[in-house]
Amino acid sequence: MKNDKMNIIRCDWAGDDELMQQYHDEEWGVVVRDDRKLFEFITLDAFQAGLSWQIILHKRENFRKALDNFEPAIIANYNDKKISELLSNKGIVRNRLKINATINNAKAFLRVQKEYGTFADYIWKFTGNKTIVNKWNKWSDAPAGTEISDAMSDDLKRRGFKFVGSTICYAFMQAAGMVNDHQTDCFRYKELSVKK
Repeated sequence: MKNDKMNIIRCDWAGDDELMQQYHDEEWGVVVRDDRKLFEFITLDAFQAGLSWQIILHKRENFRKALDNFEPAIIANYNDKKISELLSNKGIVRNRLKINATINNAKAFLRVQKEYGTFADYIWKFTGNKTIVNKWNKWSDAPAGTEISDAMSDDLKRRGFKFVGSTICYAFMQAAGMVNDHQTDCFRYKELSVKK
């Protein structure tokens, strides 16, 4: 999609929403190896299930405040009082299953950190510790999942994670820069394909 104001071409999904464009331009597909940020992405992708990313993105700051800046060590200890507080917070997605899954996932995340040292060391093994660079001419060419996201989903579920189906895992991979799924004509495609 061409943006006349800046005369740049973006992936079609960014649309004309300024926050979506900013996220596309600055975050989506950028390599993330920071564990707190990876937990944020896993959490937001879980909340996105059945909803649009645009809705979640516009609530992200509210999520950040409500969920203690996505610190898994804090979230793992949430109690019934905190769950009730979250369920009454109009600034986030008030879904009991997803809130419970977030607490559950925080505990599973901490177990993975204990086993591997960092969650990043664990999750990046699925792509051989490198970004997979795809070549999609249009956004509709990008898949909703792959054999790698299937394997990631299966392993995360085995480790006790919830809301981590293959589609959610693939969205997570795209967000965390494990795959570069920018369209080939998008200005970010080449920027993120340069070997560093």
